[in-house]
Amino acid sequence: MSLQGIYQASSKGFGFFTPEGAEGRESDLFVPPRCDGGAWNGDKVSAVIRPDPKDPDRQTAVVTAVLERRNRTVIGAVERRGREVWVQPSSDRLPHAVKVVGRTSSIRPGDKIAVSMSSFGSAKLPPMGTLKAAFGRDGTRSASVEAILYQYGIERDFPAPVRAAAELAPSAVEPAALEGRLDLRGGTVITIDGASSKDFDDAVSLERDGDGNWVLGVHIADVSHYVTEGSPLDLEAFHRGTSVYFADQVVPMLPEALSNGICSLNPQVDRLALSCIMTMDGHGAMLGHKLAKTVIRSTERMTYEDCNLLLEDQSPELAARYAHILPMLRDMAGLARTLEKKRRARGALDLESRECYIVCDADGLPVDIRVRESGTSERLIESFMLAANECVAEHLQKAALPAVYRVHEKPSADKATNLKAMLAPLGFALREADNGSLQKVLDAARGTPQAPAIHTMVLRSLMKARYDVQNLGHFGLAAKYYCHFTSPIRRYPDLMVHRILTALLDGTLGEGRSAGALSAAAQRAAVQSSERELAAMSAEREIEKCYMAEFMSAHVGETFPGAVSGVTRFGLFVALANGVEGLLPVTALPDDRYEYDEVRMTLTGSRTKLTYSFGMPLEVLCAAANAGSGQIDFTLPGVEGAAPRAIPAAAPKRQTRTKAKRPSGKPAYRPPKREKGRKKR
Repeated sequence: MSLQGIYQASSKGFGFFTPEGAEGRESDLFVPPRCDGGAWNGDKVSAVIRPDPKDPDRQTAVVTAVLERRNRTVIGAVERRGREVWVQPSSDRLPHAVKVVGRTSSIRPGDKIAVSMSSFGSAKLPPMGTLKAAFGRDGTRSASVEAILYQYGIERDFPAPVRAAAELAPSAVEPAALEGRLDLRGGTVITIDGASSKDFDDAVSLERDGDGNWVLGVHIADVSHYVTEGSPLDLEAFHRGTSVYFADQVVPMLPEALSNGICSLNPQVDRLALSCIMTMDGHGAMLGHKLAKTVIRSTERMTYEDCNLLLEDQSPELAARYAHILPMLRDMAGLARTLEKKRRARGALDLESRECYIVCDADGLPVDIRVRESGTSERLIESFMLAANECVAEHLQKAALPAVYRVHEKPSADKATNLKAMLAPLGFALREADNGSLQKVLDAARGTPQAPAIHTMVLRSLMKARYDVQNLGHFGLAAKYYCHFTSPIRRYPDLMVHRILTALLDGTLGEGRSAGALSAAAQRAAVQSSERELAAMSAEREIEKCYMAEFMSAHVGETFPGAVSGVTRFGLFVALANGVEGLLPVTALPDDRYEYDEVRMTLTGSRTKLTYSFGMPLEVLCAAANAGSGQIDFTLPGVEGAAPRAIPAAAPKRQTRTKAKRPSGKPAYRPPKREKGRKKR
């Protein structure tokens, strides 16, 4: 029987074949050594299925043809073999060194480069490729960062036409742009961002109407006014899809001349905005809303740090300085709490998530890794942005307009079944994988030693949030309508939503283009933005591993408390309190033969019966850290073969998770990431 699917290589010479349409790892078939048919990791192949000669009850796959090559670019270290230049792939899942043909005078042994594959080799010829880019010395964090960006198609520099278009943007709002806009410059409007933020794409206001109801204004920079459809700026923003953030750097979606200039809601200057003005009663129920093209003038540029001090009455100096807005801030905090309770009551999941961030010195070197604390002002902005996103999505849906929605579907049947199986040994029963049942499990685990493991299990059981032109709702938020409206400076879907709203407000929807063409544009934006978001998240994760490894290289030989974050046949992944994760190989565990239980996610010693499980507290010693690869290796402190030292918190008897591998992607759904110190879903 011949099937098509994906070949997954290992570093050991064998591999696995995943048939098309397969769900879960249980469908993978073993590919014995020398049966890969010349396939490389990730290639689409055809294979025949045969019984294993050593085990008639087991089937194996033999690759018969490579249908589609996936490794068009290979990144690795330069080696010189006589007069020839070769590149040894960084990934140990790629099988061969690649001969570099063409011009090589600009590179030297030990450089990290990328080559474009021209041939994948044969029985007589080696794989060959041409030099595409050089990143610096292999093994350094800086070279790895540039290589990762290149691998995911993330470009630091903007093309010349895009830079030229950005420079033509005005430095101030032109009088003609005010025509037809609602003038809100007389009101009190503020921005609240991190202290280091330079672009401010959202501002908020709050007042009472004549009936005593709340009037909440969420005012978003009108980026679409300056980034017109089909322009070089628009095409580049579509190509990038999103800004990319890591450590102390950002690769922006739009040039800084725009994002930090005319599109930033800087204080005490006129700025164009799209405003979502919502009227709510004292219980946070929506009584009405208005979407409008506006002009605003931010009263104050506030920071989270200052706002938190003000709201906690910890700074008389700040209270005097901001006396004119302090009452509004306190009202905002109260309304935000009401909205948060309302979301919880309808079933929004309250997943505890600790976000860590890397602190760099003036030279860009990582000097600390800290847990970002979410204070009252961060939650305030989070609540208001969520309210605006929901309001705009509902408006678009009920107007039957094309749109780009942010969707998050309920867990699949397979994911729900796996989660139930993991929770049962821990004493947590899950009847259905719905919002209420999942939250009951989270609430029951809160405050227990199992809580971090339970939260991680639930988080990884959820589907991946994505963009779609169909309004499928947002499971994690328990929201019937949801889109991204609040960050057009850094996300293309928000820009697309603004463009559609502007056409609606101007009365030009359908002029010069059909509804079908607009729907097609929205569909392209949804697909492209989902793909680029995934690339950005993957790059951010891999880059931050390099920074963390560089930070930990100064702490080799030191011990740290942590917890098991992954269980595999070859060892344990252990996460420290600051978010650093490293491998504790099975060879570093007390001398024994360990049996791996894939269902319960445990390693158990055959002789000692010592069991290591997901979420188990451990104290580990940092044995090695490689900034170039991002790899961190742990051992157990003490004499070789000694049992681990216990952490004060009691370890649960059994912890489980579904897939036994190092987490290789951000969770399918997670609480909103705080870009520049802020949560945004």
